[in-house]
Amino acid sequence: MSETTISDDRFSNALAQGAPEGMDSSSDFDRPNQPDAAPADNASMAERVGETITLTVNGEPRRIPAGLTLPAVLEALGYRPQLVVVEFNGTILPRQRWAEQSVGETDVLEVVTIVGGGS
Repeated sequence: MSETTISDDRFSNALAQGAPEGMDSSSDFDRPNQPDAAPADNASMAERVGETITLTVNGEPRRIPAGLTLPAVLEALGYRPQLVVVEFNGTILPRQRWAEQSVGETDVLEVVTIVGGGS
């Protein structure tokens, strides 16, 4: 996957707005080379659901079932939604809006995994 440099300040602010329980804005951010879990078999998912779409995730085209909300897309791609921050079409999307956010063919996602650490 391609790497994109994104300001830590923007993600710290996003994390502070919708941080998973037990995490704060002092957490480090790291982009995975691969999602935390193995990606779902999109071909078999497409057969069960029907129509699929292709969207851009971290600069790469990815096929997913059509009609999913953002949390379902993240899970279909193998991410743990509670451990990521999402830039949706160039804007960091507040976590409280994820459940209502549908994802379509022309959407672009940048998914950043939250990694706790420090001394």
